[in-house]
Amino acid sequence: MSVFNASDIEIPTFVLIGIPGLEHVHIWLSIPICLMYLVAIMGNCTILFLIKTETSLHEPMYYFLSMLAFSDLGLSVSSLPTVLRIFLFNSTEISSDACFLFFIHCLSFLESSVLLSMAFDCFVAICRPLHYASILTHTVIVRIGLASLGRSVALIFPLPFMLKRFPYCGSLVLSHSYCLHQEVMKLACADIKTNSIYGMFVIVSTVGVDSLLILFSYALILRTVLSIASRAERLKALNTCVSHISAVLLFYTPMIGLSVVMGFVYLLFPPVMNPIVYSVKTKQIRDRVTHAFYIGHLLWHYVKYMWNI
Repeated sequence: MSVFNASDIEIPTFVLIGIPGLEHVHIWLSIPICLMYLVAIMGNCTILFLIKTETSLHEPMYYFLSMLAFSDLGLSVSSLPTVLRIFLFNSTEISSDACFLFFIHCLSFLESSVLLSMAFDCFVAICRPLHYASILTHTVIVRIGLASLGRSVALIFPLPFMLKRFPYCGSLVLSHSYCLHQEVMKLACADIKTNSIYGMFVIVSTVGVDSLLILFSYALILRTVLSIASRAERLKALNTCVSHISAVLLFYTPMIGLSVVMGFVYLLFPPVMNPIVYSVKTKQIRDRVTHAFYIGHLLWHYVKYMWNI
């Protein structure tokens, strides 16, 4: 593996890695990785298409779900070229300009915001059902979406400029298949205290605040549910939150330990599983997906029949 020194080059070139110790089987590992990317992209595109074309899904819950699918799709598309380049062609070098973009950070913070918005949707639906339509209007949903996107972009925007002012020296090898701010700044031959403080501020003000507010929302939801006299109604109310709880766990659990292997889980697992979870647990989406597969099955048999003729 190449080692780069800041004295040899004017613009630093970083080295990304796949899975250490398994370089000899990267070509084989690329097969399940490609399949996971394919499932993630097709699944989230299907969710977006169904929500756009099916008028019965034009409700606040599904608008937030489309935002979640959009962020998952962005995560998959933004990381796909780099990851597959490493595993298929063993091309590990990446320029600082490409590395400092941090699309993954931006989209991850956006997904965190969307999960918080969906928790708010669950809270209003269960705790304030009579005011649901008046609270979550189309205007409010658009403002929440724009605020979530604006917060993510605004917090990530300074990072490339903060990193470009540093000199880099020694081994410029990163421990993931994509660039992370906390790893890149540690390779700088300079005082990184400002970057460390700002990075901590960004994490606390996004993932930290969002996760606490989600927990608080579910505490209020649980209090309301437990006050319902009928056991069947309690289970019905909780069932509306199962998909969202699954999405929250899929997003936050891998983030706790961002090791190399967990990094791949964090990068691929939520975009792959979120469409599956919501397709299984949401009747309207499940019915449309089943109908689409049935139509596809009929067309396939028709094509085979015409081919035999």
